[in-house]
Amino acid sequence: MVRCSLPEAVEQLEPGATVWYDEGKIGATVRDKHEAGAVLQVDHAPPGGARLKAGKGLNFPNTELRLSPLTRKDLRDLDVAARYADLIGYSFVQRREDVKLLQDELAGRAERPERIGLIAKIETATAVRNLPEIIVQAAGRQPLGVMVARGDLAVEIGYARLAEIQEELLWVCEAAHVPVIWATQVLDTFVRKGRASRGELTDIAMAERAECVMLNKGAFVVEAVAILADVLGRMETHQAKKTSRLRALRSW
Repeated sequence: MVRCSLPEAVEQLEPGATVWYDEGKIGATVRDKHEAGAVLQVDHAPPGGARLKAGKGLNFPNTELRLSPLTRKDLRDLDVAARYADLIGYSFVQRREDVKLLQDELAGRAERPERIGLIAKIETATAVRNLPEIIVQAAGRQPLGVMVARGDLAVEIGYARLAEIQEELLWVCEAAHVPVIWATQVLDTFVRKGRASRGELTDIAMAERAECVMLNKGAFVVEAVAILADVLGRMETHQAKKTSRLRALRSW
């Protein structure tokens, strides 16, 4: 038995709904509901099995949850953030109403809420569909950036569509003059083990089209920053946002 920190989410699940755990490591289907919660059947797991660990994320890709994006803890945190923070990262923002909710909460706490930047983390299919409205609501009142949160987003929309959707997000944000953070497991193997894969190096080359790249913590994070600076510094002579510069080729 596992518990969810937002029991309201479990209450809204219906039989047949899909549930993914720990960024897609374990997949399950809701088989039944009762007063204690939901009964799930595991349909997907690594060949050697996997352990259910505390503090991991849950995704419900085919369930449109009716939950406030601001929890009670978030509201307590805003009491401090409104006084001291330069910007706020907004997880699982999905609609313009979610943005307005945060703006209203900041207005009641901060002297100049329009000076606090907002990073809208795009993590669901609903957020992808509503991104233009999210941008209009947020950018009209405060500095705005968008994070392409590729871990949760891939689980929510399916890994096969991630490459296509992140391209669309980059196009929308470029058209709106909104800076983008390229996030989730960038150089992840190198940060943890000190050796990068070929796929990771290609990934950071593609990341040049965003304004910012986010690294996770790890033993080799300082060295990873040096690799990023090297690769991105050369790639920016080839690409400006989504437009190729078509500069003269010189391999060395």
